[in-house]
Amino acid sequence: MAGGSLLALIDDIASILDDVAAMSKVAAKKTASVLGDDLALNAQQVTGVKADRELPIVWAVAKGSMINKAILVPLALLISAFIPWAITPLLMIGGAYLCYEGFEKVAHKFMPGDHHEEEKPASAELKNEADAKKLEKEKVKGAVRTDFILSAEIIVISLGIVSSAPFLNQVTVMVLIAVAMTIGVYGLVGAIVKIDDAGLYLSKLNGESGMMNAVRAFGRGIVNLAPWLMKILSVVGTIAMFLVGGSIISHGLPFMHSLIEPLTHGHESWVNTLITGATDLVVGLVVGAAVLALVLLGKKMFGKK
Repeated sequence: MAGGSLLALIDDIASILDDVAAMSKVAAKKTASVLGDDLALNAQQVTGVKADRELPIVWAVAKGSMINKAILVPLALLISAFIPWAITPLLMIGGAYLCYEGFEKVAHKFMPGDHHEEEKPASAELKNEADAKKLEKEKVKGAVRTDFILSAEIIVISLGIVSSAPFLNQVTVMVLIAVAMTIGVYGLVGAIVKIDDAGLYLSKLNGESGMMNAVRAFGRGIVNLAPWLMKILSVVGTIAMFLVGGSIISHGLPFMHSLIEPLTHGHESWVNTLITGATDLVVGLVVGAAVLALVLLGKKMFGKK
């Protein structure tokens, strides 16, 4: 009888693990797009810092991301259990903040005026070590703040998938997704920011064979490509702010569904994806401009504080 109970317990555990694995797979697929945006946004955070400080900054942001998720997972479970109506408004506030950050970057590049503070030089150009450390802290703080919003979207997407599952399964899936996404994003970010060092190493290898010449040429190509890659990631990261923020806001406004549905009706899936993405981009730009205008108005009325 004891043996039968043990087998029943093992069978129950196996069923739970199967359910968790299936839900985790679905959640991973649903959050994959956010993973790409998160990657682009965080890779650009280390642009302009010394090479030997790139990985420490990535590690600091990764630790901040884990703290974000350690806060968000239980918070999401509590909100879902007691005030589920608050999830969408909170996400929309986060989405509006992403749009604001993205539009502020665009305004900083293309629009004259005092809408931004004086640009700080890259830490590689700073003679004062204290200033360099201060700049690093600001970069980490900004990256962790942005990560909080993207992590919130990942957690909420995962919560939506497991909302009807038993509580233990919900917790297990969300913790797995949180850990996997953090390792995936910041592992890739670390690899991207050190790709130029890898190219430099390959370009200096010794040897006179045709193979070694090809390897050195490949290394030089990587070194030449790395700055362009970081610039591209910076642009993609800014666009991602508009896409993610605009998507969050569009999903939170019921009338947006009725506006987008006629545009996507009867088209191929890839066309619908383009239309939806373009709509999210426009919404992100409009919201970002509106929030920046409110911030500037607030500064004029109440000062920078």
